[in-house]
Amino acid sequence: MKIKHGMILAAGLGKRMNPITLKNPKPLIKIGNKNLLERAMELLIGHGVKEIAINVHHLADQIKDFINQKKYKVKIIISDEQNTLLDTGGGVLQATRSFKEPFVVINPDTLWNKSYSNELKVLEDLYFKQKKSCLLLVNKNLCFDSSFKGDFNLNTNIVSRDDSNEFIFTGLQILDQSVFNSINDKIFSMNKIWDNLIKNKSLFGTQSKQKFYHLNTKEMYDKISNLKITD
Repeated sequence: MKIKHGMILAAGLGKRMNPITLKNPKPLIKIGNKNLLERAMELLIGHGVKEIAINVHHLADQIKDFINQKKYKVKIIISDEQNTLLDTGGGVLQATRSFKEPFVVINPDTLWNKSYSNELKVLEDLYFKQKKSCLLLVNKNLCFDSSFKGDFNLNTNIVSRDDSNEFIFTGLQILDQSVFNSINDKIFSMNKIWDNLIKNKSLFGTQSKQKFYHLNTKEMYDKISNLKITD
């Protein structure tokens, strides 16, 4: 079975990327010859995803215009958060309400490329084997940004959170609507979902072997841009 639905988190303000993001939404920032949103779209479409939801807030019209110009051959749903930002969990819940099957959620802040295609397939296989939510994690030793302290630990595909954590969340996960069953809030973080799942030993993960590039600050953008990455 293949996952046919996806969601891209594109509603962030990107304040730590100022002044770039004062006039350009963060998902449209280019590294090499592609912007961040384009990289996320290509990974999902290359995997066979047929319907993609994208949440928008900051400079939303620029993102909508870019999507319209690209004429992607998939169904695209725009989840508008221009009036109220819903945080990561609330954004995913609102954007994916119509998805009756499992779906991929992707954060475009990571520099996605074709090398992640096989890792998405491995993550998908794990999801269907366990029938549980799955995260793609990377050891912090592979992180270009050495300031990352770690989000999770990984032991035989089971995800935990401890006093010291060796793995970073790459921004790629597979979920289904059942994870939101106990949530009554409209605005909430995905951390609330993950913590609930971890408590029940219901959060699984696989390990990425890719060098991890994540654009979270203007300084990191400058460093990654100087690498002159090409696709």
